[in-house]
Amino acid sequence: MSESASLSTGIASRYATAVFELAKDGNELDALESDVDALDAALADSEDFRDLISNPIYSRDAQSAAVAAIAGKMGLSATVTNTMKLMASKRRLFVLPHLVLVLKDIIADEKGVVTAEVQAARALSDDQSAALAAALKETVGKDVTMKVSVDESLIGGLIVKVGSKMIDTSIRSKLAALQNTMKEV
Repeated sequence: MSESASLSTGIASRYATAVFELAKDGNELDALESDVDALDAALADSEDFRDLISNPIYSRDAQSAAVAAIAGKMGLSATVTNTMKLMASKRRLFVLPHLVLVLKDIIADEKGVVTAEVQAARALSDDQSAALAAALKETVGKDVTMKVSVDESLIGGLIVKVGSKMIDTSIRSKLAALQNTMKEV
């Protein structure tokens, strides 16, 4: 991890912990979760928003006013709005994407839920998704939400990532292993 990414993650973790504790003390965890989802969607969809938080050309006051207006339009809670305004005044808005990721992890941990990233060669049927979720729940010991994406280059099989664990049963990886074995002969 690069030094700037590590610094961003550290800053984001401190803000995320503070925001989470404030929301938990105020019984606003559901509002925080919807705010985090809304911010995640805004960061994914709006290039202008990403530019606002990362471009040093904007002054502190301009960033603060802009995030206050954006938060108002999005209907974000006072806790998240005030945190974003504080981050703007401290020139820390660039860590907002990391903050969203850390908050998602903290909220999921609080709920006893873990997210699994699943890559499949073809779209999974409802039965296959349910069976995979059940198997992962049994393995991990927590409820599992899955983010499923389709990658036809896998040829067949799955790649499942849960936390720091990865299970690769794809045909592509098996062919690559076979190719490496053949090179050694």
